[in-house]
Amino acid sequence: MNRTKIKKKVRQLRSNGKTYKEIQKKLNSRIPKSTLSNWCRGIDLPKNYFLKVKELNNRNLARGRQTSLLNRKKQQELFLKRKREEAEKAITKSSLSGLHLKLILATLYLGEGAKWKGHRGLMLGSSDPIIILLYIKLLSKCYGINRNQLKCRISYRADQDIEALEKYWSKTTGIHRENFYQTKPDPRTIGKKTLKSQYKGVCVITCKGTDIQLELEQLINTLAKKITGL
Repeated sequence: MNRTKIKKKVRQLRSNGKTYKEIQKKLNSRIPKSTLSNWCRGIDLPKNYFLKVKELNNRNLARGRQTSLLNRKKQQELFLKRKREEAEKAITKSSLSGLHLKLILATLYLGEGAKWKGHRGLMLGSSDPIIILLYIKLLSKCYGINRNQLKCRISYRADQDIEALEKYWSKTTGIHRENFYQTKPDPRTIGKKTLKSQYKGVCVITCKGTDIQLELEQLINTLAKKITGL
């Protein structure tokens, strides 16, 4: 097809409302868009053309956002993998002494546990199984407290099945259900649907040990003062 025929075909396609990209694809040609624009001067475009272009732009924008989101997610996964490998390497090289473990336990208790002025004895609650298992393991390593000495209760929402929740936390923690207190659902959640299907309530672990509670608080307070210089 000679240049004159190509130009005529281009103008015809353009008058039918084709975009320059669609024209290139139709003719299987890489004619520059600047050339196509020059050839198509003076052509009256169909009324629906600008609506079509708008829809195409919106589609491309949505596709671009999706691609950007996937790229960010991939970069984040790579970053987390690298940091996880660095953490594993650092922990493997280091030797955690009894004091280190107590400081970890004290820090954990500072964030999640009940404080001495409001509660006597050890009590810590979390909806995260890793936090709960770490706490149980540290109690065992640092103070020889075994699972049979631990009591457990579940704080849960009104539309949740407490039987299923107790089975889940008993299996997760290794604490026998005979050591679970009976509890009632949070009255503020009545009539409200639980949106997170993976939410298993808050597992609260308790046991005797006011002396340990005070020791942990003093450990973390002393460490905080040393670090901050207060």
